[in-house]
Amino acid sequence: MFQLVSVILLSYLAGSFPTSIITGKLLKGIDIRQHGSGNAGGTNVFRVLGWKPGLFVMLFDFFKGFAATFWISLIASDLSFIDYGSVQLITGCCAILGHIWTVFANFHGGKGVGTAAGMLVALYPLAFIICLAVFFMVFFLTRIVSLGSMIAAVTLPLVLTIFRYALNQEISQTLYIFSFLVAVLIVFTHRSNIKRLLKGEENKFKRNIEQKDE
Repeated sequence: MFQLVSVILLSYLAGSFPTSIITGKLLKGIDIRQHGSGNAGGTNVFRVLGWKPGLFVMLFDFFKGFAATFWISLIASDLSFIDYGSVQLITGCCAILGHIWTVFANFHGGKGVGTAAGMLVALYPLAFIICLAVFFMVFFLTRIVSLGSMIAAVTLPLVLTIFRYALNQEISQTLYIFSFLVAVLIVFTHRSNIKRLLKGEENKFKRNIEQKDE
């Protein structure tokens, strides 16, 4: 039990690392949550600080989800009362929750998409590739990151359903249920974006260079 509690805490802390906030402070001395969209995620860093910091934040947030699922989970890989696949799901989910509600920034973090993507690569790379393709297709058609992220998230349970029932692939029940839960979570974190989409007010992606007030 101690091992399981340890990986839960470590994964949450790994996910909680406020990459975008630290990047904003180091590069421009700003709180990224007070600029652009106000979100502490890679897209907002890209918009406010440029593509290089934005790409760094996106990759680091991705790495948090992958590291928790692929490596931190190994600490509890030999438990007798729970299978390793379930441990990986737990650690990955904890990293996502840490990213969204980071303990290092008053529980105000990002939307969890990048960290969830890192988790998915560790669990099922093929599903990740399909979801990523869907994201880029929607993004290139609409230039709206939030819409691409939500549709890609909803695509995950649909892909696993096809794999499991149409193609007879071995998909664990735990992973299958998780896919629906993570889709709901990603859509939930984008609820403000949904309101703007319904009003036709969601901004299309473009870099918006903001200058710090002197």
